Amino acid sequence: MENPEAHKQAVLISHLTKKYGKVTAVDNISLQVPYGEFFGYLGTNGAGKTTTIKVLAGLLPATYERIEIDGVSLKSEPLSVKARIGLMPEEPHLYERLNGYEFLEFVGGMYGLDGSPLRRRVLELMDLMDLAESGAKLIIDYSKGMRKKIALAAAIIHQPRVLFLDEPFAGIDTVTAHRLKDILRAWVRAGVTIFFSSHIMEVVEKLCTSFAIIHQGRVVYQDVMASVLARQDGKSLEDIFIEVAGTTVRDEPTEAVFAD
Repeated sequence: MENPEAHKQAVLISHLTKKYGKVTAVDNISLQVPYGEFFGYLGTNGAGKTTTIKVLAGLLPATYERIEIDGVSLKSEPLSVKARIGLMPEEPHLYERLNGYEFLEFVGGMYGLDGSPLRRRVLELMDLMDLAESGAKLIIDYSKGMRKKIALAAAIIHQPRVLFLDEPFAGIDTVTAHRLKDILRAWVRAGVTIFFSSHIMEVVEKLCTSFAIIHQGRVVYQDVMASVLARQDGKSLEDIFIEVAGTTVRDEPTEAVFAD
């Protein structure tokens, strides 16, 4: 029997544009990310990475012809899309006066989990993230690495089909980064599609199966990682990145900049 997902993409973007006032942060981009990919979305600071992810997660309005996540239209079924995705922003907004267990129980409840299944899931994730011994501590007392891990646990507590990560390794120590990489690889092997933004080429090269480079709001290059690693001309991913995105960049605008 033919797999019904063979004709769907985990992430489909068609002609997405996002403007802040007169500034175009994302300029008419189109992308497709197949199921099971560890997809790297690369760009310098201000290139449009965060804006793209916020639009895909339903956090920012934008103009587009079509956006589908796991085969579901963001335009017509935004709540269904949000139920299918997980999101970890670069700077997670956490409830600092809750402890780790309380925070995950709260997030799980928002996704409709409750009772014994929720408690088991919370314990499982706290153990997976090596946070079990810190579960009773208030989040305000967590280190940056611990905050990243509890935010990642919250992003996947409902077992999403697609996971969006915005600079997940920024500002964390080597041990924490290594642990997160192992966890993410395992999820991809289990069938989760990861859409991952970064400007750290070595991390992308080790983790991603495919990637695109966004520069000044436009996708300027797209490839599969195996092709880059097999190149005979000696060009690394970093070489390609500098070649296509190494010119002057602008800061990515925020809504606050254009607030009245």
